[in-house]
Amino acid sequence: MCGIAGIVYSDRSRSVSPSTLKHMASVIAHRGPDAEGFWIDRNVGLAHRRLSIIDLEGGDQPIANEDGTVQVVFNGEIYNYRELRTELESSGHRFRTSSDTEVIVHLYEELGHRCVERLRGMFAIALWDSNTQRLLLARDRVGIKPLYLSVNDERIVFGSELKAVLGHGDIPRALDPLALDDYFNYGMVPGSRCIFRNVEKLAPGHVLVLDVPHWKSMRRKYWQLEFTPNESLGVGEWKEALQAKLEESVRLHLVSDVPVGSFLSGGIDSSVVTGLASQHLATPIQTFSMGFQEAQ
Repeated sequence: MCGIAGIVYSDRSRSVSPSTLKHMASVIAHRGPDAEGFWIDRNVGLAHRRLSIIDLEGGDQPIANEDGTVQVVFNGEIYNYRELRTELESSGHRFRTSSDTEVIVHLYEELGHRCVERLRGMFAIALWDSNTQRLLLARDRVGIKPLYLSVNDERIVFGSELKAVLGHGDIPRALDPLALDDYFNYGMVPGSRCIFRNVEKLAPGHVLVLDVPHWKSMRRKYWQLEFTPNESLGVGEWKEALQAKLEESVRLHLVSDVPVGSFLSGGIDSSVVTGLASQHLATPIQTFSMGFQEAQ
């Protein structure tokens, strides 16, 4: 788990305050205790709190392209980054790190905001393109990684948690009655709504592209879960297909430069994941469970 935050002002003469950006990152330090990074260019500021998993020495963020015109901060993990890196290197891109983050930068250079369609993983991304003066925000397909934002005519503020956005200090805290009603009914605030009127969540499977000179934004859904039944396979074939998908998914999740563990909840799903993971590891996998001393 990592954390990102950022500010973009519509007025290019209004500079991002380093202390404000640092404060926004500090309130989510628990998401990334290993390192912090900042990048500011006048009216644009990006911040990152890092929990090191891949490329422990060289993967600090923000990460830029070769000439520094594209900057990215990212929370998550890209499981197919090695395959994408090979493809990008064959197209002439040069990498300075071994991190999955740098793949995002060069893939953006090739595909623009459609780069997210090639990413397999869980992610919240903030990318600044100084050539086009555009900000790209993106969230993974099913919303595993959170991304909150607040937009008005003067600025956009975003972060991995609500407290990072509020850390900007200029965000009204008026409650949204509909969100409050959702919370009392469901124990959560679903969809893109937030408990505060002036803050929202970027919806899963969406990108937001903000054209800063014209202060116009474009939102696009890049993925939709399909529920169309496939009746062409028999029971045995579906068993084999499910087994193959589970094995592939678990294998990809094991990509890490730090030890991997498994949380055992006592159910079938965590036991299956642990069993499949152990087949791909050279050493026994560490497992963890939780218990409570209090009586039920």
